Amino acid sequence: MRQLTLASASFDKHSKQTRRAKFLAEMDQVVPWRELCALVAPFYPKAGNGRPPIGLERMLRLHFLQHWYNLSDPAAEEAVYDSLSLRRFVGIDLGREPVPDETTILNFRHLLERHNLGKPLFERVNEHLASRGLKVAGGTIVDATIIAAPSSTKNATKARDPEMHQTRKGQQWYFGMKLHIGVDSKTKLIHAMTTTAANVHDAKVVGELLHGKETRVYGDQAYRGQTALVREHAPNAKDFTNQRYRYRGSVDEVERGKNRTKSGVRAKVEHPIGVIKRVFGFAKVRYRGLAKNTQRLWLTCGLANLFIVRHRLLRT
Repeated sequence: MRQLTLASASFDKHSKQTRRAKFLAEMDQVVPWRELCALVAPFYPKAGNGRPPIGLERMLRLHFLQHWYNLSDPAAEEAVYDSLSLRRFVGIDLGREPVPDETTILNFRHLLERHNLGKPLFERVNEHLASRGLKVAGGTIVDATIIAAPSSTKNATKARDPEMHQTRKGQQWYFGMKLHIGVDSKTKLIHAMTTTAANVHDAKVVGELLHGKETRVYGDQAYRGQTALVREHAPNAKDFTNQRYRYRGSVDEVERGKNRTKSGVRAKVEHPIGVIKRVFGFAKVRYRGLAKNTQRLWLTCGLANLFIVRHRLLRT
């Protein structure tokens, strides 16, 4: 017994804060929990004569863990049981209570989907950031990225998701959906989002990605020739999208140089896309259909904004 006590003391003496624990501690401070809970509270079950519901903030924390670590409902339950840092973040002491089971986690996700709370949560996060001085400026970068979906027909229905489609990029074919975002050129924060099937051209939805007060709009060559549409939704905006510089084998070096200058700004859009697909792991859809994945993406974009500016928020 004495050896066990000494071993435990030695372990505690040499423990260190892991990257996961550090990340969760940062996000715990920058997420506006009170504001987000107030938004969901009118739709959340109230205590009555039956079994009392689990605390709203606890369920919201569990839901956010699913976004940050790309966890299914059963995997979220197991991960919290397995990880002390996750239990501390959610606020669960296994000596007193169990982790909410996968059905409870699923029901909370369905509640958010049923009441279309993804977009309001995203907007509330951006309002919170604006109150901290992170406001949308005059430049918007538009871009799109493909979120892959299962292309196999080896399932119960023997069919692919009918709302997903295939498209070709370069010489490679992809099947899934597209995430279209409008990003502020100064802060790199997402201020607008929409989704489509993968075969919808990027330029078709450019109007939905502008807030209307832009002075400049940046985009890759997929958005060229849309000056009239840009002016329709943002009357004071100048079209700074990349233009074609190759004509029948010849290269227009002047236009190529302009594109290179524009791309120095346009490249900022890769940061939020990288957070969503690489840091949060949302490179493949988890659900069938556009509706559920769109609801998830609204909240993912809001959490990506908080992640991008977390260090600035912590300093202030």
